[in-house]
Amino acid sequence: MSQTYFFSLDVSIQECEQLYTGLHHTVTATAHNGLRVQLPSANLRKFIKPNGIKGVFCMIVDSHNKIQSFQQVK
Repeated sequence: MSQTYFFSLDVSIQECEQLYTGLHHTVTATAHNGLRVQLPSANLRKFIKPNGIKGVFCMIVDSHNKIQSFQQVK
């Protein structure tokens, strides 16, 4: 059984630089339903723009909390 989480991110470019240095291996966010979700920071790298990461994301995980899908929806 899969679980879907939606959450918003607003991360500055300075904070994004830490994703590349390996300083942070995971990112924790609060989903729109109030639950906290944790994901590998590597999943966010492709969404970094010159002003950082901003938008709404959808993450689908399986019954073992393994990410099946991760995408920006807004």
